Amino acid sequence: MSSKNSYKTVAREAQTLLVREKSKFITHVMPVDNEPDAVSYLNKIRSEYPDARHNVYAYVIDENNIFRYSDDGEPSGTAGMPVLDAIRKRGIVDVIVVVTRYFGGVLLGTGGLVHAYGQSASDGLKEAGIVERRLCDIINIKVDYSLVGKMQYLIASNGYTLEDTVYDNEVTFTISCPIEDTKRVISQITELTNARAQCTLCAQKYTDKETDE
Repeated sequence: MSSKNSYKTVAREAQTLLVREKSKFITHVMPVDNEPDAVSYLNKIRSEYPDARHNVYAYVIDENNIFRYSDDGEPSGTAGMPVLDAIRKRGIVDVIVVVTRYFGGVLLGTGGLVHAYGQSASDGLKEAGIVERRLCDIINIKVDYSLVGKMQYLIASNGYTLEDTVYDNEVTFTISCPIEDTKRVISQITELTNARAQCTLCAQKYTDKETDE
């Protein structure tokens, strides 16, 4: 799993189909955060399509900068590398793409294979959805009721993610923000409330934001 504060990956598992000259290219995309999970997923796809001529794949794991790819019997450089290039072009990590091909009887040629495998991978990644994953601090902000309106305005106007609100003797807002913004956020809250807010860092988590890619 990536240890970066921010990185791009896929949101979900996905499957797409591309047909070229009667050959079927079935693409499966899966988020994975370690190599054993990537290999396990590859074996799962192979078992689901035991009669397929090729199960081409590429995966990129951010931890230890691991990447692997295979043409799986296709001419060298025509299959695995185009799939890997589709991943790298988008700057994605922690993902595996497997393209299963059923030969349709018509030879596609080197250029045709490169294009078909690259397009299949691109279609699969688009279907899976690309997200920016950011490490966020979870902050508890305890205020008295006279400051609730100010806090609600601050949270809404700055686009902070409101995780929870608890109404008790005081009101506790729980928000998340990227860790690089935490000091600024706490400073902003302190200034807004004249230092009457009690801010506590309680946890960290990754949050996902879909991109337009």
